[in-house]
Amino acid sequence: MAYNRLTAMEAASLIKHDDSLGLSGFTPAGTAKAVTRELAKIAAAEHAAGRPFQVSIFTGASTGQSTDGVLANEQAIKYRAPYTTNPDYRKHVNLGEIAYNDIHLSQMAQELRYGFMGDVDWAIIEVCDIEEVGDKIRCYLTAAGGISPTVIRLAKKGVILELNSFHNPNAKFMHDVYEPLDPPYRKAIPIEHVGDRIGTPYIEFPASKLTGVVECNIPDEARAFKDNDPITDQIGFNVAEFLVEDMHRGIIPPSFLPLQSGVGSTANAILGALGQDKHVPDFNVYTEVIQDSVVEMLLNGRVKDASACSLTVSNDCLMQIYDNMDYCKHHLTLRQSEISNSPEIIRRLGVIAINTAIEVDLFGNANSTHISGVKMMNGIGGSGDFERNAYLSIFTCPSVAKGGLISSIVPFCSHLDHTEHDVNIIATEQGVADLRGKSPYQRAQEIIEKCAHPDYKQLLWDYLKIAKMGQTRHNLPAAFAMHDTLARKGDMRLTDYAEYIK
Repeated sequence: MAYNRLTAMEAASLIKHDDSLGLSGFTPAGTAKAVTRELAKIAAAEHAAGRPFQVSIFTGASTGQSTDGVLANEQAIKYRAPYTTNPDYRKHVNLGEIAYNDIHLSQMAQELRYGFMGDVDWAIIEVCDIEEVGDKIRCYLTAAGGISPTVIRLAKKGVILELNSFHNPNAKFMHDVYEPLDPPYRKAIPIEHVGDRIGTPYIEFPASKLTGVVECNIPDEARAFKDNDPITDQIGFNVAEFLVEDMHRGIIPPSFLPLQSGVGSTANAILGALGQDKHVPDFNVYTEVIQDSVVEMLLNGRVKDASACSLTVSNDCLMQIYDNMDYCKHHLTLRQSEISNSPEIIRRLGVIAINTAIEVDLFGNANSTHISGVKMMNGIGGSGDFERNAYLSIFTCPSVAKGGLISSIVPFCSHLDHTEHDVNIIATEQGVADLRGKSPYQRAQEIIEKCAHPDYKQLLWDYLKIAKMGQTRHNLPAAFAMHDTLARKGDMRLTDYAEYIK
């Protein structure tokens, strides 16, 4: 194929100060990596010469060190949406250096199409293969769907493709590319089963938009998740036992329902526990990210079909998928984030959503993004997309953190991402609180009794005693006493509430 070949530096040099970039990928999986590394070098040189150089970045979710990390460290990011987990980026956000817009992942592509965030100048997309069909280019994505079709279509200055030979060209067989119409012309998204495919395996766009192709061989910057520990294993067992009991009671159908699980060691432990429980039938997964544990269960038939936006897996696991593509292409589907996280589909399929919280409060509100209400830990991601629309909404967290200095169960969340109206179940290693059908005060009793750590139970009961009567019982001067004590003393275990209610 006779396309214009560029080096990564040549491609990066086309990008100017104040340009906006739409990137492929979802988590570090499938994200553009070659051009952004060189762009960081350009930013460093421009800043050293006393000239401004910053860009805006639109992605499907987080990226990795080669994008969020290096660009943040060179003060090269002006605006960023919708989600990130990179520690270097996090540091610069919390220093107030980056305008970060944390939004639900299902909304990102459509908000770009609606014009809510301005123009997209460049689309930089990682691909495993490229075809020229007449006056059209067909490009095939790698390990994630993200928002690639939308940013390619919107890109005003051009499209740069990173042809990454690290990925097997057969990755194309997993993709189902489908971009919905915008209101008032949008139609129902015709997915009725987890494995349904409704689009094409490629993104097609006019050849005139292709600025050039950067050939590279760069591994995905796979996250290293912590191994399971007794706490995460117990949380996993508690959730699995609870779901089995709901199935036996007839609340969950005997054929079971599709599962969604967030990212991290707790999510892996929960899925592992469900996979090992012989009372749980073989099940489907409809989620945003697939981790190693799901791939293992998919290959051994424990998971029948899996649908996601990205393969957030170790590189060894990714190679295992590529080596078993004849099987995986029939049982594993990668979609765009607005489809993998679509409220319409989540509600239709009856997905059981399981996500991790930083803290939850006595009435069932959950904080999944901020430490002590101020410092961003990560974005909301897709947890709101799934939890608000789930058949069953579950949040998990250890009952304490930092060796017991912090309680994950607090009187009032320091930041609210998920209100009490969207949370059915809270699970810690202590037990499971079922909030369904309960009033706020009944929820508080259930959460303290079932989920709080013994070191904090009496303190939480004491708070309820001083709370003012009402539909939701609070004592506002004391609502953040535990957080305040942590900030002042490094430990949430205040002696009593007397100083806060004078």
